[in-house]
Amino acid sequence: LWYKDAVIYQVHVKSYFDSNNDGIGDFPGLIEKLDYIADLGVNTIWLLPFYPSPRRDDGYDIAEYRGVSPDYGTMADARRFIAEAHKRNLRVITELVINHTSDQHPWFQRARKAKPGSKARDFYVWSDDDHKYDGTRIIFLDTEKSNWTWDPVAGQYFWHRFYSHQPDLNF
Repeated sequence: LWYKDAVIYQVHVKSYFDSNNDGIGDFPGLIEKLDYIADLGVNTIWLLPFYPSPRRDDGYDIAEYRGVSPDYGTMADARRFIAEAHKRNLRVITELVINHTSDQHPWFQRARKAKPGSKARDFYVWSDDDHKYDGTRIIFLDTEKSNWTWDPVAGQYFWHRFYSHQPDLNF
């Protein structure tokens, strides 16, 4: 179990190193700094979400799990980063948010248009009213009044533990 003794360095790609002077960190910039990171004595890099996202929650509102946000580079850049990290004996782990998606994700867009009870609709948690799970704490009381949000397309409420633009997947 390698992770028990791992020295992990957390990196937010967007704020680490900007290789093209657009004001946003990117994978090519991260590659440029791999020797520095390795010299810190770490053996693992933990990447915060870097997937395509509307970024209403700093990338935790993922709109597509199989891509790279264009601001951070390309999939080829990400693969090159991983290969270069491995050359320096650095493991790479990613923060994969699977509790919820962005409301812009194709799964949610499909679910809200699908018939209740269908496979597509059941990707998310829906209700005809906002009283189910009444005792559940609302995490962000400063911005959310409920863990349920009405969706006019679906004609139902959808469940979210975080923000109303992050519908929870139905596990």
